[in-house]
Amino acid sequence: MAELATIARPYAEALFKAIAPNDAAAVSQQVSALAAVAANEQVRQFADNPKVSPAQVFELITTAAKTFLGDGTKNLLQTVIDNGRLAALPEVAAQYHALVNARTGVSDATIHSAFPIDAAQLQQVVASLEKRFDRKLNASVVVDASLIGGIRVVVGDEVLDTSVAARLEQMKVALSA
Repeated sequence: MAELATIARPYAEALFKAIAPNDAAAVSQQVSALAAVAANEQVRQFADNPKVSPAQVFELITTAAKTFLGDGTKNLLQTVIDNGRLAALPEVAAQYHALVNARTGVSDATIHSAFPIDAAQLQQVVASLEKRFDRKLNASVVVDASLIGGIRVVVGDEVLDTSVAARLEQMKVALSA
């Protein structure tokens, strides 16, 4: 995947420089929608077909994205298609999102929970996590029953694991030592 990251970086940086700071969040959503479509194996097979024109690929992806696309996002998509780099679009979206987060001082957080978390609970959890990690967080929740109880939070390369499964593992290690 290092190769995709290398390919994607110039596209993400060019888009980041071309977009006004107040439009960055909207463009991030647009690029994420395009990346979701481009990640589909059938779409990539269609795009790789030599009988299909770049205009047809562009039309398919913009239609399937089902979202408004600004000029910058359309230009990015057209450039990626013209250069045969559609497979790199999900990585372009990830890198662009990281650039936007770095500008705004926000980090993405993935909260793994044994049970679904309702909106009020999530708000409380995010507030305490923001204090713990000392930065604003964009949180997403993933339900993982293997945790048994509690939560596991991943923010970048930092992990906070307060799950029952982690505590049981710690006890196992302590008892077997």
